Amino acid sequence: MSTSMSANSSDLPRPELPLRHRAGPQVIPEPPGHRLGGPAPWAHLSAEDRSSISLDRVVDAVAGRDRSADAAAAAEQVEEFSRSFGGTSVSSTPAAVLVACFEEDGEARVVLTVRSGHLRAHRGEVAFPGGKLDPGEGIDEGALREAHEEVGMSPQGVEIIGHLTSMPTVSSNTLMTPVVAILPGRPWTSPAPDEVARVFDVALADLAADDVFVEELWAVPGRIGADGQPGGEFPVWFFQGNDEVIWGATARVLSELLCAVLGIPVPFARRGR
Repeated sequence: MSTSMSANSSDLPRPELPLRHRAGPQVIPEPPGHRLGGPAPWAHLSAEDRSSISLDRVVDAVAGRDRSADAAAAAEQVEEFSRSFGGTSVSSTPAAVLVACFEEDGEARVVLTVRSGHLRAHRGEVAFPGGKLDPGEGIDEGALREAHEEVGMSPQGVEIIGHLTSMPTVSSNTLMTPVVAILPGRPWTSPAPDEVARVFDVALADLAADDVFVEELWAVPGRIGADGQPGGEFPVWFFQGNDEVIWGATARVLSELLCAVLGIPVPFARRGR
């Protein structure tokens, strides 16, 4: 099923921004005193630059990147990104997700899932197909396997073009590597009901549209903030539109992908309002 992400701009200028939650089991644990952060990283670009994002633009942006996103040259930047967003260092169980993109009507679209409400963690959240790697399993192999197990996506015809930044997920204690792949067309999917409630897709251009991205600044007692201090603020990113709220690791991956495609730096450090 195709889902177009859009939002009402009148909701955004308020100092305290209530997210429009999708009815269901998803829980977003916004702490007391959270506040609106900065604009979208791509807000300074024209609407024309953010529209009509083709699959070729995705391939050009991702295939030309260093596949070892946490290589020594970028270690400090990645560590700060991981610490401020995930609250932990890069030293967890390896996992992989498949960021599967295809083109329809000239627009690159990305495949997403809504996790089952019966799961113990992240129930009802929007996520990429993925999970922990099996012993001895490679990142690419694991991402393809998980996509096949969770949504029935056949690995045949899937072309892996690169990786995005590996990042920790706190509740599952994993170090997740996003594996970006392109599909020859809209995939046939069959969700595993114990893990996935449904599968949908969204155009990257819709995610980059005005008033869809939201940054909130959270502060949690005892957790290290972006300033390196316990209890300090750290940014949490969201995409919202229609009845969907995408946040957490999935929103971070989508933000990095959009920044790469639009040719702008990923805002690893916290930005001001």
